[in-house]
Amino acid sequence: MVNIILVSHVKEIAEGAKKLAEQMKQGEVEIIAVGGTADGDIGTDPDAIESAVNEINKEDGIIILADLGSAIMSVNMVLDWLDDEIREKIVLADAPFVEGAVVAAVEAGMGNKIDEILESIESVDMIKKN
Repeated sequence: MVNIILVSHVKEIAEGAKKLAEQMKQGEVEIIAVGGTADGDIGTDPDAIESAVNEINKEDGIIILADLGSAIMSVNMVLDWLDDEIREKIVLADAPFVEGAVVAAVEAGMGNKIDEILESIESVDMIKKN
């Protein structure tokens, strides 16, 4: 099953998106929320992101969603640290944070493959509100 890591500048935002996605998921999708800095401030913590990558099941792949610019930079930094074998199983999605988390959790729970999930959450239609 594809699993999900949510990276936000704010711990409560990451945890809130996780809570919402977990309410909608089916099956045993793992979702890890990583938010804020090590000392509890607003920001991102590459070490916490790396810990999440090491902790989560990577067998069927991992989708990472990040909220803003430096979170994306932190994720990319961590991806550069990883062995190629692990890196191949991880994708930083170009998708809206909350909507992407929910749809990714639903589709992963249905057993969809990583490419199918990315096609859905990276769609331009994902951000339309009407």
